Amino acid sequence: MAASMSSMTTAERRGYQQICGDNGAMMVIACDQRGGMRTLLAKTAEEQAAISNATLGETKMDITAYLAREAGCVLVDPLCAVPAMVDEGAIHRSTGLLIGLDASGFDLTPEGYRISNMCEGITARRVREFGGTGAKIMIYLRSDTPAANTVNMETLRASIADFAAEDLLLVVEFLTYALPGEAPEAYAAKIPELIEGGSKLCLDAGSKVLKIPYPGTPEACANITAMCGDVPWAVLSAGVDHATFLGQVETSMANGASGVIAGRSLWKDCISLDRSVTKTKLQTVAVPRLREIQAVISKYFKG
Repeated sequence: MAASMSSMTTAERRGYQQICGDNGAMMVIACDQRGGMRTLLAKTAEEQAAISNATLGETKMDITAYLAREAGCVLVDPLCAVPAMVDEGAIHRSTGLLIGLDASGFDLTPEGYRISNMCEGITARRVREFGGTGAKIMIYLRSDTPAANTVNMETLRASIADFAAEDLLLVVEFLTYALPGEAPEAYAAKIPELIEGGSKLCLDAGSKVLKIPYPGTPEACANITAMCGDVPWAVLSAGVDHATFLGQVETSMANGASGVIAGRSLWKDCISLDRSVTKTKLQTVAVPRLREIQAVISKYFKG
């Protein structure tokens, strides 16, 4: 065990163990979305705007109690559900708690580069005060366009240093995106190289755990595994449908991934403003989906 994760400190490794299932593979339920969750809970912009952070917090607590309890770890934002989730007992003592650092949305430069924003005041120290097992940061990267990444990489490096000083686990996520005027087909063809390139940027900055979009091909997955060495990587669901995601998990795990950090593909059609509906659907729809993902992970992950 120790040899395979030599880049983590003892405290970070302990945190990592807590975001993994009993088999040692990552299995985290992501529900750190805010804007995205509002669009799932209500149809019109007016109705969405009327949904308070407290209501979102209740939804996240339900996802934690009825779905993440079955997975082993939950990822939430620092605005809606913490510290209430811990203080009110909505999170089981055995469920790991990751806190998302990134704010909703992004800024755009005149060139169309996305600048990632962080939630104000959420330091490693604050994550510890919330009872967090660790944190997750998400930045936007275009690995083929160095100028697009300068600000976001500075943000990432500062966060990595902050969490290292606090000796607290930090999961590093990046997303890639199309540039203005880039044809959809041209962008789609670049996805594997952009995800390989983004992974390299994050590794070079000192990331110890990666959460990345599906790399697109078995070869890209294998290349990332080789590049990562001791650093485990999890594939994210990006809101694709469950059947599609299962296939992506299969390819990722067969080519060296260390698990899954998934949100919308599991719960997007299960949440409701009626909490009794949410509870029932999480148990009858989302948990069976989770079991299918766990079965794929167990088939490939040998620790």
